[in-house]
Amino acid sequence: MKLVVAGATGRTGSEVVAEASRRGHDVEGVARSSDDVEDVRVYPADELPALLADADVLVDFTVPAASREHAALAAEAGVAYVVGTTGFDSGGTADLRAASESTAVLKASNFARGVQALLDVVAAGVEALPDYDVELTETHHSGKRDAPSGTARTVLDVVDEVRGEELDRTHGREGEHGREASEVGVHVRRAGTVRGEHEVLLAGNDEVLTLTHRAESRRVFAAGAVDAAEWLVGRDPGWYEFSEVL
Repeated sequence: MKLVVAGATGRTGSEVVAEASRRGHDVEGVARSSDDVEDVRVYPADELPALLADADVLVDFTVPAASREHAALAAEAGVAYVVGTTGFDSGGTADLRAASESTAVLKASNFARGVQALLDVVAAGVEALPDYDVELTETHHSGKRDAPSGTARTVLDVVDEVRGEELDRTHGREGEHGREASEVGVHVRRAGTVRGEHEVLLAGNDEVLTLTHRAESRRVFAAGAVDAAEWLVGRDPGWYEFSEVL
C-alpha cells in the first residue's frame, strides 16, 4: 500500500510514519520541515499533489486550515483520506464532508481503540443513570492547541445523544452559582508531556462512577490511524467512522 503522511514530522505524524514503515507499507511524507523520519523521505508540503498521483491513501495529522486543503486534494486525486486533525469549525467539517462525495473519508478525533470502548461505556453509563450529573475532565501536553480536545467533544456528543438534548457546556467554574441540571462541566488541563487523559464522572444518589482512558504513548494513535488507512483503501466514496474499522 502506498501511504502519504501529511504532518510527517509532527508528534503523531512521525509515529504514523514509523508504524506504517514497520508494517511494510510504501511511505512518503510531507511537512513544513523537510527532515526525514525513520529513513522515510519527507517532502515540502507543496509537493503533496504530485505524491498523491500514485498514492492509495493520505493520512493527515496537521492543522484545520491545512487539512481543508488536503481534503480537496485527496478528493481530486481519488485517494482515500484518513484525518486525525482536530479543532475544525463547522466550515472545516463541511469541507471534509464535501470531499467524501468524491472519495472515501474517515475522520476521528481519537484513533485509540480504548477510546472507542470508552465512548461505548459512557453511552451505557449515561443511559443507565439518566438523572446523574455529568462532568468531564481532560488533560493533554502543554503544546496542544485546541481546548477542549476533539475527543472530549466527541464524548460530550455521546452524552447529548443519549440524553436527547444538548447540555450546556460549563467550562470551569468561578464565582458563586449553583449547578444547573441542564449543564455538563468541562475541565481542561494542559501540562508537561501528557499524551492524553479523559475522565467522565457521573454522580447522584450518593454514589460516583468515573470512567477514564489514559494514553501512555502516541503509538496507540498511530496504530489506529494505520489500521484505518488499511481498512479504507478501496472503499466507495463516503463518510466512514473509526468504529467501523474496529
